[in-house]
Amino acid sequence: MELIRLIHNVRFDTPLGILLSTPLAVACLVLTVWSLGPAIKGRVGYPFMVWLRLTWVTFLIPGVTGVLLALGGLNVASATDAGNGVTRYGFPPDPSRNGEHWMYVAFVLLSLYIIEFLVRGRWIELRLSLRLLPLVAFFMYGCAFMIGRVAVFPGSTPGT
Repeated sequence: MELIRLIHNVRFDTPLGILLSTPLAVACLVLTVWSLGPAIKGRVGYPFMVWLRLTWVTFLIPGVTGVLLALGGLNVASATDAGNGVTRYGFPPDPSRNGEHWMYVAFVLLSLYIIEFLVRGRWIELRLSLRLLPLVAFFMYGCAFMIGRVAVFPGSTPGT
């Protein structure tokens, strides 16, 4: 269980702080910036598809380990009292953050599926779908950012 927790809790301590705090947030931000190219050119290159697959991996590794931790009865760190009425980050615990954490995970998963359909042009014409690609990728980055934020900081109802 400790190995699973170690894998799930990979974080970067960067000067940019929480903006690039997890590998998923970094991968989503790179994908967001990179998605401007296909939106302008009107075609998707092989390197973009490789990065999209890498983004899937950076989502699935903490996602699978998170499910395993949840099945073991654990909640997100901001919802768990580590002793003395505070979380391991020193904030009051907020149990509602556990549900929020899962909500943002679901949004990232949905965004990845939508991006897969957009780059293939299955729903709408390819040129139009590629113009929507940066918007979906930016939404996905925002959700990935919130996954990390919700895991650390309490919400509006700490201690309840």
